Amino acid sequence: MPHLTPRVFSGIQPSGDLHLGNYLGAIRRFVPLQKSHQCLYCVVDLHAITVWQDPERLAEATREVAAAYIAAGVNPAAHIVFNQSQVKEHAELAWIFNCVARVGWLNRMTQFKDKAGSNREAASAGLFVYPVLMAADILLYHATHVPVGEDQKQHLELTRDVAQKFNSDFAARLKARGHGDAWFPLTEPIISGPAMRVMSLRDGTRKMSKSEHSEQATIFMTDTADAIADKIKRAKTDPKALPDTPEGLESRPEARNLVEIYAAFTGVSPAEVLAEFGGKGFGAFKPALTGRVVAELAPVAAEMRRLLADPAEIDRILKEGAGRARAIAAPILEETKAIVGLLG
Repeated sequence: MPHLTPRVFSGIQPSGDLHLGNYLGAIRRFVPLQKSHQCLYCVVDLHAITVWQDPERLAEATREVAAAYIAAGVNPAAHIVFNQSQVKEHAELAWIFNCVARVGWLNRMTQFKDKAGSNREAASAGLFVYPVLMAADILLYHATHVPVGEDQKQHLELTRDVAQKFNSDFAARLKARGHGDAWFPLTEPIISGPAMRVMSLRDGTRKMSKSEHSEQATIFMTDTADAIADKIKRAKTDPKALPDTPEGLESRPEARNLVEIYAAFTGVSPAEVLAEFGGKGFGAFKPALTGRVVAELAPVAAEMRRLLADPAEIDRILKEGAGRARAIAAPILEETKAIVGLLG
């Protein structure tokens, strides 16, 4: 395989109402990678429709994810921001990979089991082959690295399995066409810091989600500074003071969640947070947490709202990004088809 450009691919589904978990777990981590890699940040709308989406809301949510990328600091001029469905090569390569991946591999995907629930037979075929489309997303650009969270590690392993099997299945063809022993790279994960699971502000045992019954449970990326402050002020806690060590948080999920959010925004460990605030009550801790969150997130939220007020400009950025993405993707797909023996 020829020398590959250090290239990052990642994407977020436009399933609506981005929140603090999306920001800390993914979007915020995208920004520094621009210094060391060519980055493609995709709004993965084809993934979103593996479960039913309201069409009008899907279009709005697609723009919202793009706006979040840009507002957080992704530069769409220096890198590439686009939505998946505008680059038809994603779907074409996914079909080729559907013929490489094995049903047994997909049966082991825990995320499908979680999303399909007890009524597996009623789930869409798209949901079942979701990880194959993810493999196509990544390998279509010969991406060398992908930032991953805990819930995506298994899918990246499948991506590597697909690449390895393709390279093995067509080994003779690859050599004949001058590719050595590999056409697709074995993409490496980027794990930047500890995995961040932001929990509900009303129930520290549940992941923060757009589908919470109470809006007070979730900090959305478009919230104003006042809304953020109010939600943190009302966040569920317990009457005890903060402990001196993380071990003291083990049976206190709401306290642990707030401490971990503070740690994420300050770039320190929970232990260091507790070294500062141990023995203090939430009356002292919540204002400090609010200051940290508002200082970073409120400007991002304001910029998102500004961008979303001009949907035509977001559409222009996505279309321009899709054109640049296709310039990379099309030659890779065409050579893949030639390797497989598909006429052109």
